[in-house]
Amino acid sequence: MTEHTLTVAGVAVDTRHWIGGERVASAETFTDVSPIDGSVIGEISRGTEAEAAAAVAAAKAAFPAWAATPRAERARILHAVADGVEKRIEDLAVVETTDNGALLRSHRRGVMPRVAHNFRFFADWLLTLDHGDFETRGHTNHVSWDPAGPSVLITPWNAPLMLSTWKVAPALAAGNTVVLKPAEWTPLTASLLADIAAEAGLPAGVLNIVQGYGSEIGDALTSHPDVRRISFTGSVPTAQRITASAAANLTPLSLELGGKSPLLVFADADLDLAVDLAVEQYDNAGQVCLAATRILVEESVAEEFTRRFVAKAATVVQGDPRDEATDIGPTIHERQLEKIDGFVRRALDAGARAVIGGHRGEGQYYAPTLLTDVAQDSEIVQEEVFGPVLTLQTFTSEDEAVHLANDTRFGLAATLATGDRDRADRVTRRLVAGTVWVNCFFVRDLQAPFGGSRHSGVGREGGTWSFDFYCDLKNTVTAPKGWKDHG
Repeated sequence: MTEHTLTVAGVAVDTRHWIGGERVASAETFTDVSPIDGSVIGEISRGTEAEAAAAVAAAKAAFPAWAATPRAERARILHAVADGVEKRIEDLAVVETTDNGALLRSHRRGVMPRVAHNFRFFADWLLTLDHGDFETRGHTNHVSWDPAGPSVLITPWNAPLMLSTWKVAPALAAGNTVVLKPAEWTPLTASLLADIAAEAGLPAGVLNIVQGYGSEIGDALTSHPDVRRISFTGSVPTAQRITASAAANLTPLSLELGGKSPLLVFADADLDLAVDLAVEQYDNAGQVCLAATRILVEESVAEEFTRRFVAKAATVVQGDPRDEATDIGPTIHERQLEKIDGFVRRALDAGARAVIGGHRGEGQYYAPTLLTDVAQDSEIVQEEVFGPVLTLQTFTSEDEAVHLANDTRFGLAATLATGDRDRADRVTRRLVAGTVWVNCFFVRDLQAPFGGSRHSGVGREGGTWSFDFYCDLKNTVTAPKGWKDHG
């Protein structure tokens, strides 16, 4: 152990940056706090423009060799990273639960195995990447994916490692080098990823990790002229700042932003299924960008739906996320808790009614909340809360349901509960959303495109779409004539 090492739930975590294959400390630090009980985890190196520049320089220096590495070798190394993740699932799970307060059981059984899958999927997809040649008046067209260069990846705190590796894995598979900037509220598992990647044989400088506050280090990263791609998941205001920062260099952006997604429940739906889908939106204390926080129910079944919802929600256990029986953990940070409470208090003051919840709990916990009597143009309906707060509105026709669903500035996802296949087809065609789930929620295949419409984002990632973003696509056109015989 060194002065830069924390012991988190029995796991050693280095608090320094990872730049050019080495640990680098900063003169200043920031404090990392656990949302479970508000206890201080430790002090983390706080990056500045100097660390940002060093990380980009390391990525630039490592890029030519990594880009030239054969696909099969890049894929082998990414599979080795996945192996390392699988060996350390328990370490990653307990550290991330301590750091962001999400359920330990979910980290063990779903989230961390998915981290390994992210690396395996893009490693395998890389080896199948081929548009196939095609002919134009006797000329052959060949499409290739050329690695673009150093990529800056800025990731959020609600699922830190999984969302980071959704970006890191395809960027590395594409042959790019990476500078990862994890959220300052949840930096720890990114540090463990650096250890795992190094042990797997990822060359120095191919993956760099810098920690710190967005305005202090993020601007330096996103405005750097040597950065060739920027991928960001987070809020609309931060995305606007990143876009402005990247504009001078015309750096291509992929932005996965907020949501205010609807859950449409028609009278012909299986109401028990619809209620289960609705209560599922409290997952991760409502800190899920895809969450269907606006429940829209056909008026004829609204009373029965609400009765069943209240009964189902009463069975949800909120508490310590390390407890196997817990269903909902804490809010990530006191600042976020105050933001959530502010939204709810303003809604109540404006005439909304809390069917359940509507108040803070002890510590950093917010009671699961359902608000009714809300106006379509109200703040609580139009703006992302990012907490365990749902609204319920009714509709009387299919047209009204679609209108309400689409009537926000967002378009990330939508969920539909109906027993009528024809209705499902009609409604899904009309919904503005990057992903629509019908009678299900959060089924996510990495080969499918992922992203949002309107203020919910720019671009799509997943499968070939990820490689299209992280690469410069080249079409080579070859004539059938002009060849010399060297035989």
